[in-house]
Amino acid sequence: MGEPKPTDQARLHAVVEGIVQGVNFRYYTVRRARALGLTGWVANRWDGTVETVAEGPRPALREFLDFLHEGPPAAHVTHVAVQWEEPTGEFTDFRIIYL
Repeated sequence: MGEPKPTDQARLHAVVEGIVQGVNFRYYTVRRARALGLTGWVANRWDGTVETVAEGPRPALREFLDFLHEGPPAAHVTHVAVQWEEPTGEFTDFRIIYL
């Protein structure tokens, strides 16, 4: 089958740790994902982390991942756990969900 092309669709599943709740992290994540043409969701987790799943072209997902490492101005990201997965195509937009 060969190597995947850089523009192939992919799925990024990430959990962001640090000061990431109460600092508009979800709002800025939605804005960035939509600007990059990604679909998926972002949510606060009970343990103080933020979880996100995004699907789209790999270059856009890499840019999104760069954002997750920085976060919005008031955030302080200490760690991002990342899993790359096969896309499912189940999302039609990018939104905040509540776990």
